Amino acid sequence: MRISTVLSSTLALLVLSVPGLRAEDEGKGDEDKPQEIKIELTDADKAALEEIRKLGGTTLEVAQNDNRVEVSYHLADKAAETVKNDHLKPLQGRTFIYSLNARGTGIDDDGLKNIAGTTGLVRLHLEKTKITDKGLPHLAKLENLEYLNVYGTEVTNEGIQAVAALKKLKKLYIWQTKVDIEGVKKLKAARPDLVIVPDYVREKVLAALEAKRKVEDTKVAVEETKVAAAAAAKKAEEAVKAAPVAKAKSDEAAKKAAEAQKAADDKKDDEALKKAAAAAKKAADEGKKAADAAAKAVTDTKKAADDATKKAADAVKAAEEAAKAVQ
Repeated sequence: MRISTVLSSTLALLVLSVPGLRAEDEGKGDEDKPQEIKIELTDADKAALEEIRKLGGTTLEVAQNDNRVEVSYHLADKAAETVKNDHLKPLQGRTFIYSLNARGTGIDDDGLKNIAGTTGLVRLHLEKTKITDKGLPHLAKLENLEYLNVYGTEVTNEGIQAVAALKKLKKLYIWQTKVDIEGVKKLKAARPDLVIVPDYVREKVLAALEAKRKVEDTKVAVEETKVAAAAAAKKAEEAVKAAPVAKAKSDEAAKKAAEAQKAADDKKDDEALKKAAAAAKKAADEGKKAADAAAKAVTDTKKAADDATKKAADAVKAAEEAAKAVQ
């Protein structure tokens, strides 16, 4: 198999042939042109691809200008049961293979030996397979690997460190594995440039920042509550002061009502006096009702202020405890 990279030089030739063109303009736009990758497959390469298809895999060229091959087994019927380690044998030494998707298949650690020499691999999906820590060292020679997904496997903190040697690796997915924050911390120390998903170290930092923000927000809310509570307390005090006045007015109205009623009784035929007595009694009743309402308002307002202050204090305490928990 021979791999050749064909780059268009037409623009560069035109630039050189145009008199008076500024030197700084030469070659502008070349970097935007897509690189064409042309692979000349040998008979053995073609036979390997045919074998992959016979085994239930699919093969697809990367793009119109890139005929490297993407191999997928994850869509095979009952892939977890039917796709085994031998399905990877046709990939041995085939450096034109760009990606392999073995998601949800029955491939295990021994199967990864079959792709140890597939050095052209850029993307590798091993999620929900049977691989463990023992299989990852077989990937050591995949010098072009940029993407690795081991989601839902038995990989641990110790085993995942093997990927640090993959210098071109950019993204690593470790959802639902046995890798925890300690494993991520160690791997990031060796490869700070590597994007790890999920990044437990980063998530902890963000959680701490969020908890701190909530503490600050809660403190602001507490201060606002204190102001509101102070205002409520002031109204309660005013209501307390107003209550005796309201009661005195109520008592005075009741007294006048009684006097008016007595006068009406003494002059039963005086209709005007009767109406005055009735009006006085009504005023007395309304005055008493207002006095009772004022007394209740005092109690309710004081209770609401006390409750608000207690809730605010509890909120601050809870927020501070949450912040400590993520530090």
